[in-house]
Amino acid sequence: MGALMVLTKPVSAPALERALGGMVSFLERREKRLLVVEDDQVQRAEIVNLIGNGEVITTAVASGREALEALRNDHFDCMVLDLKLPDVSGFELLETIQKEGQWRDLPIIIYTASELGKRDETKLKRVAQTIVVKDARSPERLLDETALYLHRPVASLPSEQRRILEELHQTEADLGCKRVLIIDDDIRNIFALTSVLEHHGLKVLSAESGKEGIETLQKTPEVDLVLMDIMMPEMDGFEAIRTIRRMRSFQSLPIIALTAKAMKGDREKCLESGASDYIAKPVDTQQLLSLLRLWVNR
Repeated sequence: MGALMVLTKPVSAPALERALGGMVSFLERREKRLLVVEDDQVQRAEIVNLIGNGEVITTAVASGREALEALRNDHFDCMVLDLKLPDVSGFELLETIQKEGQWRDLPIIIYTASELGKRDETKLKRVAQTIVVKDARSPERLLDETALYLHRPVASLPSEQRRILEELHQTEADLGCKRVLIIDDDIRNIFALTSVLEHHGLKVLSAESGKEGIETLQKTPEVDLVLMDIMMPEMDGFEAIRTIRRMRSFQSLPIIALTAKAMKGDREKCLESGASDYIAKPVDTQQLLSLLRLWVNR
């Protein structure tokens, strides 16, 4: 959630003194240090440019070896890590970091284009604070996450960075009163998604089958976006999306595919069937809201 540190009760006086000392030390340092580990030179430069090198001193490296060398030579307040590196995998680097006691509390943001299986995602969530999947809105999310873990007040950011974050956080203004149709055969998923979306001001319709979803859409053509479950009996999500796309009035309707398994090639299959985008279950709320903001405002 962005806390600087965590103490478990009962807290001893020495532990509390160390925590307060660490907090004072953090606040007295005007400059925060960020380590970016990204093998792609262009993306590495884009991240540095996005976050800025004002009160944040950014060290950017291209390999796991360089990352470990930087960690041994300097103190860092946060790290951005791509999982695909030329010498070791991001998972191996994370394991090394976890074994070293002095780096165990370092906030780590995973920034990757890799498709993650459920096992990989679970493994990463044990050691990393956030996973940002590279997509159309990922640079804004990355700026938001680094500002959170570097404890940068939005009001103190440069005007361009402040504008980016203000636009990103305008969830209610962007999504308010938009209509979303959820098509999912599991009523528990419908209830969970409805709760999240209505909390952000969206109006939600639902259907428990592909056929029922198409009928609902025909009766309610003012729907702004569809969340389509892929694994459904009788008419699956792929067939339902293709059927909707054959209707002239819905050819440009944003459809986000939901699938229970993040299998390799799923995204391509969803896009080939006519989906606008793809997200794996269990749905990450912030990623879903980012996708909704992106598609309903296009």
